[in-house]
Amino acid sequence: MYVYPIILTQSSFTHKDSLKYPFEERGLQFGDGIYEVVRIYHGTYYLLEAHVDRLFRSAEAIKIQLPYNKEELTNLLIELLEKNKMTNDGKVYMQVTRGSAPRDHVFPADVMPNIYAYVQDQSRNLAGLENGVHAITHRDIRWENCYIKSLNLLPNVLAKQTAKDNDCYEAILHKDSTVTECSSSNVYLVKDGKIFTHPATNNILHGCVRMAIERFTKEMNIPFIEEAFSVEDISLADEMFLSSSTSEITPVVKVDNTQIADGEPGPITINLQQAYERDANIHEIKIKQTL
Repeated sequence: MYVYPIILTQSSFTHKDSLKYPFEERGLQFGDGIYEVVRIYHGTYYLLEAHVDRLFRSAEAIKIQLPYNKEELTNLLIELLEKNKMTNDGKVYMQVTRGSAPRDHVFPADVMPNIYAYVQDQSRNLAGLENGVHAITHRDIRWENCYIKSLNLLPNVLAKQTAKDNDCYEAILHKDSTVTECSSSNVYLVKDGKIFTHPATNNILHGCVRMAIERFTKEMNIPFIEEAFSVEDISLADEMFLSSSTSEITPVVKVDNTQIADGEPGPITINLQQAYERDANIHEIKIKQTL
C-alpha cells in the first residue's frame, strides 16, 4: 500500500521521511491521545464533518485542548488531500496526543498537543461487500469509555488478531453475552424487518457510518431499534451486518459455527449498501438486486 509523502504535523505540511517523533511522547508512553480515520472516495472525503465532530468530542472527554476550531481543522485536512494530489479511494489517519513532556502520570502544564495526519490508498473490499464475511464472538474486556476514540486499543487488537487466527474478518464483542460492537466496527442484527443494535452509550464507539445508517433507515422506513441483543439471539437472526469507515456496510453471513439465515447477504443489508453508495456518490459494487 502506497503511503502518500505529505503529512500534516501541527499546522505545517512535511515529507513523511523527515518526521521526527519525540521519545518522551504521551501517546507512546501512556496511549494518552485520540484518533480518527476518514474514508476517501475518488479523492473526496466522506462524512468528514461527523469525524471532525467526534474528534472534538473525544478531545473534550480526555481534556485535550485542540489548537484549532472545527473549520480550521477541516480546511487543513482538505489541504492535505490537495497537497498529495489525492484522486484515489483511500483514507486519512489523524492522531492527537497530549504532547511531549518528561514522563509523569499527571498532565504536563503548558504543553502543545502533537497532531499529525497522513493519507493512504485503500481500495474497497468488494468481495466482502458482495458475499459477506465470517466473524467470531469474543469477550469484551475493554474499559467503560469506549465512546472515546482513544489510542488505547490493545484489547481491540487482541480480539482482531483472534478473529484473523480463526480465518474470520471480525470479532463480535460481548459482555456477559450482551453484544456491544466489534473490534473495529459497529454490529447489527436484523429480525422481522427490524434492525437491532447496542444503544449509543459509553460502552460503544458512536460510529460515523452508524449515524449515516440510522439516517438511511428513517428515509427507508426501516425500524432502527437501539436495543442490545445477545450472543444467543445471533442464531435466530434473519440478517447481520457491520459498519465502519473502512468496512462500509458489510454483511455477516456466519458467526462462529452458526450460519446466518441462508448464508447470503439479506435484502435490508443490500438496500442499506445501496443507500450508502448513493450517499457517498460511488457506483462500483455490483450488489445483488433485492426482490
